[in-house]
Amino acid sequence: MPLHQSIQRLLLIGAHLESPVAPPVPAPPKRLQPMIDSLARARGEFDQRAIRYGHRYRSGFWAIYLLSAFAVLCAMLPLALGWDSASHALHPFAGFWAVAEVVVIATVSTIFWRGRRSDWQGEWLRARTTAELISYLPLIAPLVDFTKPEAEPNWYLRVLDPGQHLRASDEIARACRINEARTRELLADAWADPDFIASYAQWSMGILQAQKIYHVRTAIRSHALLHRVHRVTSWLFALTALGALGHLLIHSRWLSLVTTFFPALAASLHGALAQSEAYRLHATSESVATKLQTAVDEIGRSGSASPCGPSVTGFKSAVASAVAMILEEHQDWHMLVRPHHLPLA
Repeated sequence: MPLHQSIQRLLLIGAHLESPVAPPVPAPPKRLQPMIDSLARARGEFDQRAIRYGHRYRSGFWAIYLLSAFAVLCAMLPLALGWDSASHALHPFAGFWAVAEVVVIATVSTIFWRGRRSDWQGEWLRARTTAELISYLPLIAPLVDFTKPEAEPNWYLRVLDPGQHLRASDEIARACRINEARTRELLADAWADPDFIASYAQWSMGILQAQKIYHVRTAIRSHALLHRVHRVTSWLFALTALGALGHLLIHSRWLSLVTTFFPALAASLHGALAQSEAYRLHATSESVATKLQTAVDEIGRSGSASPCGPSVTGFKSAVASAVAMILEEHQDWHMLVRPHHLPLA
């Protein structure tokens, strides 16, 4: 398990996270299956790349913050243990903690250097964006008018404008070019086929429902993490205050450790929490989950608008609006995460 997930799991011990279970996504229309199979390898590669660099980046900033507090602990332990006194039996080993502090600081510097040099955050965001766009290509393909000649190979830009940061996505344009001829053939009379329309409607609603459950889970976890870290840091600052008051009555080396390490640890947890944007992710995911449910309802209504068959124009518009909303949310997430990088940690 990656470091950042292990730390968060440790922080959430005892928290009751009642996350909903996502229903299975219906099978896609048979006409779209060849394209889904064609895109599976590229999507998997970018997805794995996004997971790998995402774990590195998030584990990196959690490690930097927490190791910084541990460096303070290493600096204070010789004093608290009494090893700094020449009369202490373990005084010759007091230098061990100085070496440990240097090792911790060197580790923080190495994480910072490697993360910045390899651009963990940038690689994560680029790979995640590409994986998301590839995964939604089969959903957007039936909305493309393949009967009109187009100079623009990117299907997203033919149907909607999902944002300027997607225009330079060469991988998406390449995937569209590779699949265009076959997809044009398979979807030639798709909107005259009631079975395709019904299958496409159920499949698109299933995809949106799965996304909704994902955002609900993200909101629940972010909310729980936010409150748990606030509770832990409140206790740490309270104990720091008690330790400082205790100095007025008791002159203890351990109280010195409490009044230095505890606030450093609390500040580190607060910094890592701010870097993870738990508060804004909680609020944003709640909002997106509500919008996705509205989109599902709209697609359902559009798909059964007429007793003689669906209103194709309204149905297409509902699906396009849902995809545009998902991509706008992804762009917002991109802009939310991008300013918070390892140099801030």
